[in-house]
Amino acid sequence: MAVQVSVIATSSLGDRSYLATDGQVAVVVDPQRDVDRVLALAGELGVRVTHVVETHIHNDYVSGGLQLARLTGAEYLVSADDEVGFDRMPVADVDAVVVSEELRIRVVATPGHTFHHLSYVLDEASDGGWSEVGVFTGGSLLFGTTGRTDLLGQQHAHELAHHQHASARRLADLLPDGAQVWPTHGFGSFCSASQADAPESTIGREKQANQVLRLAADDFVTETLAGLDAHPAYYAHMGVANAAGPAPVDLSPVARADAGQLRDRIAAGEWVVDLRHRKAYAASHLAGTVSLGLDGPMSTWLGWLIDWGVPITLLAETPQQVADAQRELVRIGIDRPAARATGTPDQWATDHADLRELTVADFPALAAAQAGNAPAGLPAPQVILDVRMTNEWRAGHIDGAVHIPLPDLPQRLADVPPGTVWVHCGSGYRAAAAASLLANAGREVVAIDDMFGQAEQSGVTMAPTV
Repeated sequence: MAVQVSVIATSSLGDRSYLATDGQVAVVVDPQRDVDRVLALAGELGVRVTHVVETHIHNDYVSGGLQLARLTGAEYLVSADDEVGFDRMPVADVDAVVVSEELRIRVVATPGHTFHHLSYVLDEASDGGWSEVGVFTGGSLLFGTTGRTDLLGQQHAHELAHHQHASARRLADLLPDGAQVWPTHGFGSFCSASQADAPESTIGREKQANQVLRLAADDFVTETLAGLDAHPAYYAHMGVANAAGPAPVDLSPVARADAGQLRDRIAAGEWVVDLRHRKAYAASHLAGTVSLGLDGPMSTWLGWLIDWGVPITLLAETPQQVADAQRELVRIGIDRPAARATGTPDQWATDHADLRELTVADFPALAAAQAGNAPAGLPAPQVILDVRMTNEWRAGHIDGAVHIPLPDLPQRLADVPPGTVWVHCGSGYRAAAAASLLANAGREVVAIDDMFGQAEQSGVTMAPTV
């Protein structure tokens, strides 16, 4: 059979892992920490994993590569230049590894996202030789963009951006236009300099669509560095864990917490996270909890907002939802929640006084309230708080709004001016999280659950664009 490449997507983190096989053996690229997904796919395909490869020491998730290699007996390929605390097969530029008679991978040094970043060209046997099928590019050449170059510190960002430009050009020169491009990042990951512009791509398409292959080096560096926004604070812990060698995951259920224990955890300043949809949270929730629904990038925002190491308790409607959240969290190194509770807010409260509602509105309601015609039951807005990221704010915002990006809010609650706060984001997810934090601080708050694109057409006054 021809070489087959399967995608293992982790949409919550904006990443993809890959399994490439000739029908007998398989190579796995950049696996996430919950490797049971990879093993299940290999089982479905009836193939044996013989090689696991890392394109780089990841900054946005804890890798499952080491554990997968140990479980399968596979060779574990990691850059020879990376200092790691475990045994691996060190590889470097121009190395070639014959996986089987039908499949080969070739190592290409592509520094930029990190100093020792590697890409892997996938070759299949053809007419007594080898032909390129595609290239696993990790955080190098992405769909319509590249991996960001500031994750190792701003002091390296300029140099790495120059490397990134040269690496992308090298791949474009090395491979035919029809070769597939298989990046790890770029599907919502903060490791990406900007968002992917397509669900799949080839070298030829990237030559047409990707600025890194269209701009001169200095122009690319200037444009790339100017467009970078903040990245999650928990990234600081990921590279350290991956270089040391991550421990196996434990996804077994954690201890249940009763209503009294939940009250005590909240009183102690621990994080009790409500995983239900924000509409359910608004209708009724346990006072002192934070809304981070499983329908959005819960682990990214939770990992970014918390003080690292603080105990976390998970609330959900079903045990499966808690299990799903645990899986999300181990990917960023939050290995064991402190406790869990399932059911309804009535079951989580010691008495009815522990329950709260969250007032919700939309942008037409905000426009009406600004005009002095606040809909019945809604307090007039004295503060409009925008919790989107800086790049979103610069692209357009409401006139007179206060801007505090959601990741900064826990430390900047005192910077929110006094009065009733109407808080918004781009869609409603971050606004619900922010509203819960504000309410927990004793503020009167209204969460705007609406798409920001609806604001201006709803009659909300926008700030003049610069």
